[in-house]
Amino acid sequence: MSGLAGRKALVTGGAAGIGAAVATALAERGAAVVIADLDGDAAQKLAAELGGEAWAVDLLDTAPLESLDLDCDILVNNAGIQKVAPIDEFEPDVFRRIQKLMVEAPFLLVRAALPHMYEQGWGRIINLSSVHGIRASAFKSAYVVAKHALEGLSKVTALEGADHGVTSNCINPGYVRTALVERQIADQAATHGISEDEVLEKVMLTEMAIKRLVEPAEVASLAAWLASDDAAMVTGASYTMDGGWSAR
Repeated sequence: MSGLAGRKALVTGGAAGIGAAVATALAERGAAVVIADLDGDAAQKLAAELGGEAWAVDLLDTAPLESLDLDCDILVNNAGIQKVAPIDEFEPDVFRRIQKLMVEAPFLLVRAALPHMYEQGWGRIINLSSVHGIRASAFKSAYVVAKHALEGLSKVTALEGADHGVTSNCINPGYVRTALVERQIADQAATHGISEDEVLEKVMLTEMAIKRLVEPAEVASLAAWLASDDAAMVTGASYTMDGGWSAR
């Protein structure tokens, strides 16, 4: 894989989980990484380990992002949240919050990064979507809507950026082994009175042909390839890493 020395990468939600794995993979390949996260202390800790920078930022505060000027070469839109509830019980404010963080903020960050990328004739936009960007699940209306919108934003960015050396792609994992998902497994096991293995098999992984969680490092490996020169002809794509979920 081509190295990323001399490239600067910004990873949102980069202090933990998928974001931390992606930031680490990019740094290992030579990129200077900026860890953007609501948890400034965690961002600073990882940035120090990777020789990068930390940006403590609340991406729900979108007004400052409208005048932002980013000089990054690689932008990884990863930050996200989840809420599970039926539509008729879904709080409108929570729905709007999820769209702001997972659609509006990525749009504004892409908008802020493109001028620099266009000027140098090279750029990589990598959007952490989900299998829910191409499939739906009950009780996840806000999340599914946001991921479908992110898919559209990524494709439009790919078309507009093509003449400027900028690619834009989505990564679409199934359930990834993160602290958030592991807490969900434990909560569901307690609620249903079943083991955590049964939660995985009967609840979370029913649609996946490969019955295990995706590892953050697996997602990070794909992100690092998409950021490389080897992926220069890959744009407007959505790469599933869902253990066969979307093959059904």
